[in-house]
Parts: sequence; structure tokens; C-alpha cells
Amino acid sequence: MKAVIMAGGEGTRLRPLTSNCPKPMLPLANRPMMEHIVGLLKDHGITEIVVTVAFLANQIRTYFGDGSEFGVRMVYATEDQPLGTAGSVRNAMDELDETFLVISGDVLTDIDLGKVLATHAETGALATIGLVHVDNPLEFGIVITRDDGSIERFLEKPTWGQVFSDTINTGIFVLEPEIFDFIPEGRPVDFSSEVFPALLEAGKPLYGAVAEGYWEDVGTLESYVSAHKDVMDGRVTVDVPGFEFGQGVWIGEGAEVHPDARIEGFAIIGENSRVEAGARLGDYTVLGGNVRVRGDADLERSVVHDNAYLAEGCRIRGSVIGRASDLRRGARTDDGVVIGDECFIGDDAHIGAGVKIYPFKTVEAGATINSSIIWESKGARSLFGRDGISGLANVDISPELAARVAMAFATTLRKDTTVITSRDSSRAARMLKRAFMAGLNASGVNVLDLEVAPVPVTRFLTRQPVATAGVTIRLVDGDSQSVMIRFFDRDGLDITEDAQRKIERLIGREDFRRVLAGEIGDIGFPPRALEQYTAALGETVDLAVVRKANFKLVIDYGYGATAFVMPNVLAKLGADVLGVNPYASTRQAITVDRAEAVKQVSALVLASGAHLGAVLDADGEHLTLIDDTGRELTDDEARLAFVSLVAGHLVGDRIALPVNTSSVADRLVEGHGIRIQHTKTSTAALMAAASEKGVGFAASGDGGFILPGFLPAFDGGAALVKLLELLALEGTTLSTVRESLPRTHIAHETVVTPWEQKGLVMRTLVELSKDRRLELIDGVKVLHDDGWVLALPDPEEPVTHIWAEAADSPSARSLAQEYVRRIRQTLR
Repeated sequence: MKAVIMAGGEGTRLRPLTSNCPKPMLPLANRPMMEHIVGLLKDHGITEIVVTVAFLANQIRTYFGDGSEFGVRMVYATEDQPLGTAGSVRNAMDELDETFLVISGDVLTDIDLGKVLATHAETGALATIGLVHVDNPLEFGIVITRDDGSIERFLEKPTWGQVFSDTINTGIFVLEPEIFDFIPEGRPVDFSSEVFPALLEAGKPLYGAVAEGYWEDVGTLESYVSAHKDVMDGRVTVDVPGFEFGQGVWIGEGAEVHPDARIEGFAIIGENSRVEAGARLGDYTVLGGNVRVRGDADLERSVVHDNAYLAEGCRIRGSVIGRASDLRRGARTDDGVVIGDECFIGDDAHIGAGVKIYPFKTVEAGATINSSIIWESKGARSLFGRDGISGLANVDISPELAARVAMAFATTLRKDTTVITSRDSSRAARMLKRAFMAGLNASGVNVLDLEVAPVPVTRFLTRQPVATAGVTIRLVDGDSQSVMIRFFDRDGLDITEDAQRKIERLIGREDFRRVLAGEIGDIGFPPRALEQYTAALGETVDLAVVRKANFKLVIDYGYGATAFVMPNVLAKLGADVLGVNPYASTRQAITVDRAEAVKQVSALVLASGAHLGAVLDADGEHLTLIDDTGRELTDDEARLAFVSLVAGHLVGDRIALPVNTSSVADRLVEGHGIRIQHTKTSTAALMAAASEKGVGFAASGDGGFILPGFLPAFDGGAALVKLLELLALEGTTLSTVRESLPRTHIAHETVVTPWEQKGLVMRTLVELSKDRRLELIDGVKVLHDDGWVLALPDPEEPVTHIWAEAADSPSARSLAQEYVRRIRQTLR
């Protein structure tokens, strides 16, 4: 049998270590990662190897040659352009005329390949995928199999809400040559996202084999360091060069360790390295070949590549030091530091936590190098939160960071495109938006600046032909010290998770586009932007019907820029409006307590005899309603009231609501020829659904309402205008609508769930609920006879949410608590 080793990846997440070294050649326990794979194949009797190469291919060819030195035969298939995982294998098809195995050259594993091969032979599969269980499946492709091992479904790089299993695709495949019939020629093709789904659709035999042994995708700097720890802990079986001296200490040929040097804990010392008297090698230290460690140097939990020099008094903690780097007397590196090849670090220089220094750079003596890359301190957590990038103004989110984020965002766009920008009235947002616009311009992107504008207006203008994307910077609701940067695509929707990851990768490796002076972007100010939005909003309702109703309203604007827009719209509707908390010149120290605002508006509604009251958030996206009796509608009541009213006037055949919405919504639309379309709970997912043809209305669970015919995104002002039209058409009051709604009984619980166990929890719930009907739209929703339960991992906190609906409140609480117990038992 032949094997294909895929060795064409650039390893961008491992930069600067891979800036001038292909990822498969990165040393792991003092051997290139790919050499460990070659040894694994040879141990299983596979000696005919085809290597697919692309990035810095000559380094791989030079090291391995024809493979004879390693007891195998090697040939190479070179990609002139990136072809994807399947495309690169197709590029080597001339060498593959019988059953063959595919494996990545940049993972660390001792998996029993024999079991995967045996499964393939027993099932007669066209393709068999090696599977393993992992703690955190977010960065991998989840595979769900049936009881007989046949594959039921794939999901590439899921969100927490899509983690239905912790069984992932290892990238180890056993394939028949017939697979090439499903791989198009001449373009990038991926196995997991294209080829294997095509096999499923064609009904071809596709199986998974859960493999035994260790497997780790060494794809990040953190996993690179932890993989060395796993080697020394004995979790994975690999050939470590050198003599094992005691338990967990390997010393290579020709290495010298002075008797007065200390080795405390596990360590690997490469051949011809020298550790002088007084030096200390702490736990989990790895020295490459020909490394020199001078007296009084102190290393711990660090990896030092070949030919590095560490002078007297160096202090290295949790760091990776690149090949041939020179650290002089007293140099210090903190946890998370990565220094590239051939760098010079002067006497007493201090490299702060998380700093990356790219190859061939110089740090002067005595310098302190700190970087505002606070995001790296969050480990595997994302730079992006639920709605964007947030943090303390001028601390977490500094002007420098804003400019870097802008350059990363601009790099994902084409040169000379245009981005719409806006902000709220705060000084912090004004300062940061200026830095952000400078970053966009530096990467060749133009800016049309709305200055102070609500979020819906920003989205509306972003949808115009002149724009490609939009950005708004604003204070975080309820926190005047923190700001948020939000990104919109050309449709005015929040950018996708894939787009967020791309921005994060560019920031992580600081790989920004910088243009020549003549290509720097321009800044302009679109004329009459608010008037365009106001006119378009007014055209979405029947003005005559609303005017005839003579509405009297109380509106709290929350000191937001909606006060610029709504008075003109409401004047066209003939409404008599009492405005509260109108626009202020600065929101530097102004915050509005929602509960207090509701209380004040409620009192004014009763005192004035108004038809209804409304509290708009400062960004103009969310809406809280108070009916004509002065009673506040809960977010759930407001959502169902809208569903009840809009059902008879919907332009379309579907209403989009999150999967945790009460089943009462389904009953409200019965008889109207429309249905409820459930979506993931995220804002982006709801907006994406609202953009689909046939969806006439959408609503979140926190006061966000979407009118797709006007704008497929949250717009509190537009929702209020639509509500007035619906009440006028029905000839009813909001209190009457609220009182007519069926009672809902939903309980909500949370369970503390470590990040590494979220996948296990979801897989266990799926397995325990096989006898019930499941919905896997977002999390795991289990349908019961008289209700349902939804288990959904939180994307930002180490908790799992449990929602349960039943016929009454005690039953809903009992059902929710039952699943809380199940999860806690899983975590024990």
C-alpha cells in the first residue's frame, strides 16, 4: 500500500516560526514533524510514500531526498498553486492506482493506522476517515456516524451551538482510486467540505473509524508547546533522538551538561548542545541541536531551536526561541513569547508576555518590548465576541489596536473599495474611529464617514452600491468605559464567523496590506444620509392609515442618535410625540438605566393618555414597549405580539425566530398560510435568515426586530413604525394584543461547563436522547410530548444554557433541572 503525506501547508497560525520554514519541517522533540509521520507509516509497513509539497518545497526535498535514509521510498508532487486537501492528492493521482492512505505531515500522532485500514477492508468503503475524540472540537471538522460506523453528516469548524459531537476528522483517510472521479481538476478542492459530502449525496460507502492513540493538530503556537509536554509526559509514542537519562530526560549525542548545572523535571537536550555550570533547565524544557546555555541562565517550559545562544543570566519562561537566535546577558522573555529565526536580543532586554518577534530582527540592549496584543492572553478564545470586538476604551482597545484591526479588515477587501463608518456621540468612539479610518486608508480603502449615526442608518447606507462594507464604533450598552467595534458586510449584515476568523488570523501574524502613497484611501462625507434613510422608512408603511389613527406616543431615545431620525418619520405619520432623553452632545458620562427608563415612560403614558410608549436603546437597534395601560411588555411578549399582528399582513411565507422561542409562536400563525423558521440564537444567524427569500419578519429574544422588506437587520425605529401601522390596520390597542396572547412557560438554567468538556456534553446529550426527536439547529434541542429542552453552549463563557418549555411553569422548571442534572453527571 502507498501513503500520501500532505506537506504543502504554510502554517500561518504558527508564524513567526514558519515564516521561513514549512510547517512539516518544524522541529518537534528535535525531529521535523513530518519525520515522525514517516516513522509511523514505516512502523505500519507502509514504505511507498508520495509527498505533496508547495510552500518552501525544496527544504522538504533536501532533507528527505528519496527517502532511502529513512527506510522508505519517496516521490514528490508539487503544487504550482494552492489546490486544497483533495486537489493536492489529485495532483499525485498518477502514483496512486490502488488503495492508499492519506495523512497530514504536520500533526503529532501515534494512532493505530492498522485499525483504520482494517475497518476500510471490512466495510468495503470507498473512503474511510480516521476519527478521534477531542476536548475542543471548534477548530476541526465534526463527523457524526451511525451505529455501523457509516457516516451520517459532516460539519466543518462549527460554532459552540453546532457542537453535536466531539468526534472529529483527523485528516487520515483510506481511499480507493475511484475517489478521483469526485475531485474536479484544476481548482482548489477540499475533502471535508466538497468531496466527502458529494460521496454521501451519491450514496457511496463512506465510513468512520474511531482510532486508538494520540492525535494533535499542531496548528497554533500554544499547541506546539503543549505537544512537547505531551511527548515528555509519555502521552504519545515518538522517537526522541538521544539517550534517556533517568525518567523523562533525553540527552543527545555529543551533548554536555556540566555537573553543576541543574535539570529539574522533564527535558530534552539536543546533540552537541552545551549547558554550563549554574544554568537551570526547569520542567518541560527542550533544547535543539548545538544550543549553548551559559551559566546562571534559567529556562522553564520553553522550546529552543538549533544553534541558539543563551547568554549568562537569561530568564526564559514559556517561550519558543527560533533557530540561530542570539539572546545576550540578562535577556528575559515572558510566557507566550515567540522569537523567530536569527533574531538578536540585546543585554537586559525584556520581551513582554505574548510578544512575537519575526525573523532577522534586532532588539537593542535594555529595551522593553510590550505590545497591546491583549487578545493572546485569552488563549483559544476569539478576538470577536457576540457582536464585534469590545474592551475598555484606550486600554484594551487603544488607537494602535484600532488601526491594526482596520488594516486587517481592509486587507480582506479589495483596494479602492469604500467602507461606511459611523460612531455614537462619545469621545472614546470619536477618537477610535479616527484611528480606524487611518488604518483603512493606509491599506488603500476609502471611507465615507457618517460621523454620528444610529446603527440601522449605518447598515442602510452600507447596502448602497457605493459601499462594500461598514464599521461602527460605539460605547457598550450600560458600560460607559468600554467600546465595541462592529463590522457589516455589503448587505448591511454582521460579518460571518469565517470573515471574523480571517481578520483574527491577519492580526495574529500582523500580515497587513500597505499601499504606496498614491494609493492611500480617501475620506468623504455622504450628503443627506439621514434624509435618505428617513424617506425610505416612511415608504414602508401606509401613511394614510397611520395618520388616521392619530397616535399619541411617549418615546425615550436613550441619548442616542435616533433622535436625529425618528422625529421626522413620526411627523410624517401624524403622531403626537413626547420625547424623553433626546440626543446629548456627548455620552462620555451619560448612561441610561433601562428599568428606570421604562418606569419613567410608563408613568408618562398613564399621565398623558398615550396609546403606547417605547424605549429605544442608544444604538437604535432594540426596542422596549409599554402598552396603553402603562405596562411593560417583556421581550417574549413583545416578540409574540409582533408575530400575532404581522401574521395576517406578512409579505412572505415565513417568520424567522431563534430556536429557543416558545412554541406559542407556531400556534399564533396557524391558519395564515405561513410557518415559523427556527434559526440559531446568534444575531448573525437571525439576520442571515431574514435575508432569505420568503422571510417577511424576524425577531430575537432581546427586543430586536427585523423588517426584511426595509432592512434585514435590527432596527428599533422601523419596528415601532411598523407596529403603529399594524395596530391601525387591526383597529386595536397594544394592551388588547398582549392580553390575547396565550401564556408561555419557559424555564432557563445555566450549568458551569469547562471549555474542554463542552463537546463531550453535547455528544452525551445526543446519545442519551436517541429515542426522541432532535433538532440540531443550534445546540441540542430535544422534543418531548408536551414541550422541549434546548442545551446550548455559550460562545463566550464556560457555561451551557438550558431552556425548557412545558405546559406549566413547574413542569418547565422540572424539565430544565432534569437536564441540568444530566450535564452535571457527565462532568463528574
